[in-house]
Amino acid sequence: MNQTYTVKPGDTLYGISNQYGVSVTELAELNGIKGSSLGVGTVLKIPVNSGTNPNNMFMYTVQKGDTLYSIATKYKTTPEKIINLNYLKNNTITPGQVLRIPEMYTPESEMMVPNYTNYIVKKGDTLYSIARANNISVDTLIKDNALTNNNLKIGQSLKIRIPTEEINVIEECYGPDYTPPVDTTPIVTTYTVVKGDSLYQIAKRFNTTASAIMNLNNLPNTNLSIGQKLKIPQSTQTNQPAQTYTVKSGDNLYSIARRFNTTVDAIKRKNNLTSNNLSIGQKLII
Repeated sequence: MNQTYTVKPGDTLYGISNQYGVSVTELAELNGIKGSSLGVGTVLKIPVNSGTNPNNMFMYTVQKGDTLYSIATKYKTTPEKIINLNYLKNNTITPGQVLRIPEMYTPESEMMVPNYTNYIVKKGDTLYSIARANNISVDTLIKDNALTNNNLKIGQSLKIRIPTEEINVIEECYGPDYTPPVDTTPIVTTYTVVKGDSLYQIAKRFNTTASAIMNLNNLPNTNLSIGQKLKIPQSTQTNQPAQTYTVKSGDNLYSIARRFNTTVDAIKRKNNLTSNNLSIGQKLII
């Protein structure tokens, strides 16, 4: 029985075939695909195999700016193998030229289908800055999004691979729910400063003022340190507006609930979550 896969923005036949350890030719034939383009949302049938398919090849049309080295690097082969397979006399290739590319397979024992989150390109972004912020390499970013150059457009959607270690941390939120302790001084709560925080942001989040926080904590100035514990004065209003939190690397429902002095169940109810899994960049109502 075949598996299925739903095409996402930036997917290519080669990328999908490599994820599942099948050949491009086999994948195309099974789904009746004549060209190389894929429609987002298309449901593909994936042949079940043991990861031991024989070597194969697929056809690639040279694009403007391509070199034998760039093509070989993209498809995990070498310029020499492409030259030999196509009986080329030198390294010269031209746009529109069709090349036979040897397919490489990943053993099933080493196969892992990556998880992704989406990122929308903003003004000033570069491939390097996006890759660095998400703890991945520029090469990985280029490959996952089938980019042919380093140019980005504001509003462009990019797939961001979630490193394995981050996936494990984010999903590591099973177990007993966190129940906040009974607060003997209900007008004050405690907050731990995280990277990127400012007094103004914290005050706004908790519906108070920067001055109130400074006075309560005897702060001489507005400088904060990551990990610093702050006492936060609480508003006496009974109906506080909902606040939002953006999931970061290393977060899980338990840690978020503890940070905001609430419970895992309360966060799941407010956000209609059916599991404890979170994605980096996900917006949560607290």
